[in-house]
Amino acid sequence: MADNAKDIIAAAVKKMAEAVNFLEEDLKTYRAGKANPAVFNSVMVDYYGNPTPVPQVASITVPDARTMLIQPWEKNMIPKIEKAIMDANLGFTPQNNGEHIRINVPPLTEDRRKELVKKSKAAGESAKISIRNARKEANDLLKKAQKDGLAEDMAKDAENDVQKEVDNYNKKIDTILANKEKEIMTV
Repeated sequence: MADNAKDIIAAAVKKMAEAVNFLEEDLKTYRAGKANPAVFNSVMVDYYGNPTPVPQVASITVPDARTMLIQPWEKNMIPKIEKAIMDANLGFTPQNNGEHIRINVPPLTEDRRKELVKKSKAAGESAKISIRNARKEANDLLKKAQKDGLAEDMAKDAENDVQKEVDNYNKKIDTILANKEKEIMTV
């Protein structure tokens, strides 16, 4: 029966880790005033009829903190990539020289910085909700396991272990958000 409790805790911890990983990946796409190729991960370009992320049709390099170069693997993709960047409304104006696309990263305005911090906190809250849902699911499964014969003290210990993991992952989220806010607000 103890294995059952361990499995329930492990499943909950896996869901919590996935919520934190999702948050980290999501926050990478936020433009914080520095050149960051990850902002193009969600920009889709029409590649022979299939919507494809820009990094899969071009190499993206960062020659300096305020510039990104997008080098498509096929020259005919340049106008499509340019259009996709404009349509994504990232605040960039692509410059095309026929060989590659140059993106100059403008500094963020104070209002845009505050908006990004608010957006990152909302994403963090969504991650915390996912963690609370994983806790609720685990606790429900533990109660069911207790009805099916799991010892009451084992169930209580398992619930405490789940709560420790919830606290641990919530601290991770707070740290991630604090670091992202610092990054966004640094001029």
